[in-house]
Amino acid sequence: MNLGYIKLYRKVTSSFVWANPSMLKLWLLCLMKASHEGRRFLFNGHEVSLSSGQFVTGRDALGKEYNLGAPSDQVIVSRTLWRWMKKFENEEMLSITSTPKYSVISIKNWDEYQSSDQQLSSGRPAPVQQLSTNKNDKNDKNDKNNNIVSKKSKKRIYPDDDPNKKLAVLLFRKISQNQNIKEPDLDNWANTIRLTIESDKRAGKEVQDMIVWATQDEFWKGVVLSASSLRRNFDKMNAQMNRQPANKKIVREEKLPDWAQGEVQEAQISPERQAEIDAKLAAYLNKTKKE
Repeated sequence: MNLGYIKLYRKVTSSFVWANPSMLKLWLLCLMKASHEGRRFLFNGHEVSLSSGQFVTGRDALGKEYNLGAPSDQVIVSRTLWRWMKKFENEEMLSITSTPKYSVISIKNWDEYQSSDQQLSSGRPAPVQQLSTNKNDKNDKNDKNNNIVSKKSKKRIYPDDDPNKKLAVLLFRKISQNQNIKEPDLDNWANTIRLTIESDKRAGKEVQDMIVWATQDEFWKGVVLSASSLRRNFDKMNAQMNRQPANKKIVREEKLPDWAQGEVQEAQISPERQAEIDAKLAAYLNKTKKE
């Protein structure tokens, strides 16, 4: 059973394995595989008695377990891994006892450093094996071999007529109009869009509209370059898309009072009054001419 825990101390950053992530992974694998207590182990049809701090393996078995689930460009060949194991042995981190069928690996000073949960004294020398404290749960007594069965999640493939795949293609085409990018894994993009719709509770039309808007906006078209960035920034873009432009003037209609409504009626003047006004105006004009 893959249960238990490992305490990893900060001092590991000063060890030589820290400079090589792949080598560090191998050292941690050794610590995790070491038995917590004495037991018997069946390896390739051979029963092996192990003490605490020991585990049984072989060159090919170690390579298979180390590379389990690793992408092809990160696989380390068994020959290299075994050379690193020999380096660990030269550094007195572990010892290797080999037979024609298997090898027993013993972590040095296991009982001194791994049997207690107490932290090490700062004044005590700290070889690399002090950097981690391992408390493995007991393995099943009836283990048949040391191969770990791992269930790998299968990649989901979306057909071309799937709505999520169509939105992924739309996003890629829109981005390509602004950026020179190589074709991505459209199935991964389709899966991200599916999560955007199902997990984030968005409608497909809403996602489609956002793709079109984001790839036309002067700012966001340089940010949204993948389905992940679309999903990550969706809320911000949605708020901005729905916000009314600041420079747009708002025209408010006011209701006119009753007296201002309807046609304006001109005041009615009597003929006598109009004749009086005309006479005064004529007298004024004559006076102005004489002056």
